[in-house]
Amino acid sequence: MIDLHFWPTPNGWKITIMLEETGLPYRLVPVDLSAGAQLDPAFLALSPNGRMPAIHDPEGPDGQPIAVFETGAILQYLGDKAGRFYPAERRARSMVEQWLFWQCAGLGPMVGQAAHFNYQKEKIPYAIQRYTNEARRLYGVMDRRLGEADYLGGDYSIADMATWPWTRGYKALGIDLAEFPNLQGWFKRVGAREAVLKGANIGKDDFAQRQRELRGAAPAT
Repeated sequence: MIDLHFWPTPNGWKITIMLEETGLPYRLVPVDLSAGAQLDPAFLALSPNGRMPAIHDPEGPDGQPIAVFETGAILQYLGDKAGRFYPAERRARSMVEQWLFWQCAGLGPMVGQAAHFNYQKEKIPYAIQRYTNEARRLYGVMDRRLGEADYLGGDYSIADMATWPWTRGYKALGIDLAEFPNLQGWFKRVGAREAVLKGANIGKDDFAQRQRELRGAAPAT
């Protein structure tokens, strides 16, 4: 059974979605970011950058244990292990990898910064505008791609699983998906999948509570 060191954030949900899609058996190991658990030496041994998630697979290559950190690498590893959602044919694989890395290097960091500055009590207009505008630009990149294909890599893949959790916070950024009809259609298609519904809701209430606390709102009762 794969141990998934997890906390309910978009990066964590990338991996729960993939695990639910593939049916690979897994166990959640909480990494409480609010308590600084990501800095625990035992976790740093798995994830040297001190970032969640990470996995430990006792049945890795050649039957030997392996630890993997960074969401893109985890998704590639799980895709190879399951033989699903990460095509073996080189041209198709390259297309999936391009959009996977685009998410990891572009959409995720920019949306994350936009959300961070939007949630702060002290508003910094320049930072909010800079990162929200970049998030909107990246939504446009997605919209153009999804006018060419139903999914980012052509067929449904780890690229979509990586991107979807980072797209669903659009309302908090003041973005209307109706501006991006191809993206909106994709968002609904992916979100209707049973495994996505399950994987992306693991710990969702806890995540919402953390966002309320960041904004200084009173705890929900």
